[in-house]
Amino acid sequence: MKIIKIPKKDWKAGLERSKKSFRVYGPIQGNNKEHSYFGELEQGVEPDMSIERTGLSPKAIVFPRSEVMFEYTTDTAQEGCNIMQPPEKNYSPLAVVGIRPYDVAAMLLVKKNFDTSDYRDPYWCDAFDACTFIGLAVNQPDSLDFSTSTKTGPFDTKGLDILLVDLDEYYLAQVLSTKGTTYLEAAGFNQEAEADAEKQIEAMQKSAEDGIKSQVDFEKIKSKTIMELYEADFWEDAAFACINCGTCTYVCPTCWCFDIQDEKCGKQGKRFKNWDSCMFPLFTVHTTGHNPRAAKVQRVRQRFMHKLKYFMDKYDDGIMCVGCGRCIQACPVNLDIRSICEKMNA
Repeated sequence: MKIIKIPKKDWKAGLERSKKSFRVYGPIQGNNKEHSYFGELEQGVEPDMSIERTGLSPKAIVFPRSEVMFEYTTDTAQEGCNIMQPPEKNYSPLAVVGIRPYDVAAMLLVKKNFDTSDYRDPYWCDAFDACTFIGLAVNQPDSLDFSTSTKTGPFDTKGLDILLVDLDEYYLAQVLSTKGTTYLEAAGFNQEAEADAEKQIEAMQKSAEDGIKSQVDFEKIKSKTIMELYEADFWEDAAFACINCGTCTYVCPTCWCFDIQDEKCGKQGKRFKNWDSCMFPLFTVHTTGHNPRAAKVQRVRQRFMHKLKYFMDKYDDGIMCVGCGRCIQACPVNLDIRSICEKMNA
């Protein structure tokens, strides 16, 4: 395994060099901790690598909150009248610096929905394929992190092109793919790490994984039938406090629900794909006016059944959660997916 040593005194200069070849995104601190997010880094701007988890996940990099799918005109004097045309998109190389391992694991889960043997969503897939993921290991997971329970972890390398490990004065960069090599070359980082670097990383990984005390178990959920869980008697109590604000779905890195809307001004129009949420009453309203999930308890049950049962039954690849803890942190009424998982498992 190739490991590069990056002294922090050289970090900013290397990032600036890489911006000649890559669009570079990284964690940015907003007005407060909850407003941190991943955004494009302008010249001279560094990613804030001290942010343990951004309030908003980096899923918006490949799945924007609002995205133009097509443009059209109804002006008969213009060429292409009444024909939907895809807008120009920028899929040039993009480096996502400082992404946490569980957030990349989340993208791999979402990929199961957008890139299948039958259908390929070009908007999501082309944006994803343009990315080089430079991850940052979580040296000291906090009490909300339960990623080791969900087939990922603080030093997980799945889906990453580089894993950075912070050792105060420098980073150790594990090179995991040709994309990772290309990025390091563009940044000018080429100093080989010392011989014991791999052992250092292994020791830090063990320490970080041992530090995660929060665990969830979902083995019994897998063996239960859908109707056993669907008709369980705890859903009313679980949903009582929920206010259907949708915050959990918007901060979640694995939520993929969207709506498609046309907006027209005069003779010019656009078709948009916008984030939506299963927690909103309008989400399941049929054109007839019938709503199969009109009650709050039905929507709460749907969210957790999808995350913890339907996804597992369909893909046989664990639950639709990477244990990042964002929904726990952001929920205004303290609903906790870990406790719901425990109730379903019991």
